Amino acid sequence: MPGPQEIEIVCDILVVGAGLGGCAAALRAARLGQRVCLVEETGWPGGQISTQGVSSLDEHRYIETFGGTGSYYALRNAIRDYYRTQYTLSPAAAAAPQLNPGNAWVSRLSFEPRAGAAVLEAMMAGPHERGALQVFYHTRAVAAEVYDARAASVLTRHRENGTFIRFRADYVLDATDLGDVLVYTATAYALGQESRAETGEPSAPETPNLACVQNFTFPVAVEYCPGEHHTIPKPDGYERNREAQPYTLVYRPWLPGSAPYKMFATAPGAGGPFWTYRRALDAHNFNDPRVPRDVSIINWTSNDFRGGTVVDRLPQEQDARYREARLLSLGFLYWLQTEAPRDDGGTGYPELRPRPDVMGSADGLSQMPYVREGRRLRALYTIVEQNIAAHAHPESRAARFADAVGIGFYPIDLHGCGERTTDIDTKPFQIPLRAMIPVRTLNVLPAAKNIGTTHLTNGAYRLHPTEWAVGDAAAAVAVFCRREGIAPQVLAARPDLQRRLQLLLLDEQIPIYWYDDVPLGHPAFAATQLLAVEGVWEGGDADLHFGPDLPVRTDAGKRWIAAAAASIARWGGAADPESPALAPAPEDDVLPLRRDAAATLVALSITGAPPTGQEDAAIVTRAELARTLGALLRAAIERYTPAS
Repeated sequence: MPGPQEIEIVCDILVVGAGLGGCAAALRAARLGQRVCLVEETGWPGGQISTQGVSSLDEHRYIETFGGTGSYYALRNAIRDYYRTQYTLSPAAAAAPQLNPGNAWVSRLSFEPRAGAAVLEAMMAGPHERGALQVFYHTRAVAAEVYDARAASVLTRHRENGTFIRFRADYVLDATDLGDVLVYTATAYALGQESRAETGEPSAPETPNLACVQNFTFPVAVEYCPGEHHTIPKPDGYERNREAQPYTLVYRPWLPGSAPYKMFATAPGAGGPFWTYRRALDAHNFNDPRVPRDVSIINWTSNDFRGGTVVDRLPQEQDARYREARLLSLGFLYWLQTEAPRDDGGTGYPELRPRPDVMGSADGLSQMPYVREGRRLRALYTIVEQNIAAHAHPESRAARFADAVGIGFYPIDLHGCGERTTDIDTKPFQIPLRAMIPVRTLNVLPAAKNIGTTHLTNGAYRLHPTEWAVGDAAAAVAVFCRREGIAPQVLAARPDLQRRLQLLLLDEQIPIYWYDDVPLGHPAFAATQLLAVEGVWEGGDADLHFGPDLPVRTDAGKRWIAAAAASIARWGGAADPESPALAPAPEDDVLPLRRDAAATLVALSITGAPPTGQEDAAIVTRAELARTLGALLRAAIERYTPAS
């Protein structure tokens, strides 16, 4: 029975945390017909891009055309449209199809945190209005009921009025930054740095360190106001922090010979000016009196808090460390205003004015810390350095996972538990289903930075598009399992169910394999993805291309048709990969495959193959053949019934 002053709400899926992963999960589950409750401890959705102030998206070089889910591209497009509709842009910015409001050199899309929150609220308005999504702001999970390895309910408390709400849901998705729900639901988790003996990772240390969790940061928003003075009061502990960090324009001061950045000029060896590194508004993009000057977000190694983790600490210790971290960031701002070397000589930039309105805070700091790492799920599979690091994969992609439920790409970027950062190049990678499935808990799934990674690989899977992809995947897994009446652990053990889940993902424009030239809207997108994860037609080692418009050579066409026939036969379909029609013939290696010949080969090796409607003498393209084979493979998977 509900306790005193306790409200009880029943929904299909409860998402705890409205960061990027949580928003992605809530939107996806609502789109798939579920009744969704979304709980968020602050008053803004968005996490990284809003309350945490990291609104310069950390992405990859393919992102404008491939590498995100359909809903992630909807978010990016909506952010650009927000500035097109809410502001008067300069002619050049208005004409830019890939508008970057801040023109930050670290990101293809940088903007104000408050804009990120506004866009996500608008994206959630539709599901909310039709009754599919309820959002509870200023509400935090505080406990859970767990019976027989299943979360029966999650208890939350409103942070302002103290109201308790108990949510009862079939599935609970943990999208909190610290992995709080894992604790409340007794779901096993990992914390800190593993040893090399535990993971086999070449870059792991000899001994584990549970206290080694990535540094967190309070970014600060500032406007550059030439001729004005906006120096803040000197924060407590300023001198100590200035020396200990140290406060500097050198990004990695611990590396000998590292050159300092300049504020507005590009110093030798620097990626660009300090000011434009994570600039949120470039005044040159606007003909609007509301944006007379640039606004930038200060997120630098000098304001990374290295004073210890807040994970698994008492509330009073957490509060003390957050206070120290805020003072650290304010101290860095004070140093920039008073002591930083000026490009024009002298010291200090008193022209830097804090912009609390941009952050939705009282002092210009982010409302919440930018949390890079929290608790990580003890999953059926743990992603290790060897799976994704470039040094382990000379080919174009990282390790292949047949159970992939998403993709990502970013270096292993660790803002370590000491002063140093670690960078390890990676290859474009996948998100394996088993890394999202708890060892024991039956209805709790990770939906943010808390999937089954190591301390090292978390540094690659924690960034914006990948966190969003994890949330998308978590929702799809929960919905699929709920529809099928199975536990996620059963899904992880059944390749037939995994393929059907992947068909759902592809229908929802969630990529699971890396092809940089077959975008989500391409007619062959789903087919090329399915054929790749099935192992029928995988990409080459030299690049990420599929080559959809390239002609098919006869020998290659026969190989791909035979491979598809073999897969279809494994799924119980009537197909003969050994058909005499597929036997090698003279000049196959030089003759292009015509459409009519391709249709004949398919019909002779796969029973029931329908006419394509293009049985003419034109040369068949790779996309055309993939679409034919993909449709046949999909039909076999959908018809498959496992033996009892």
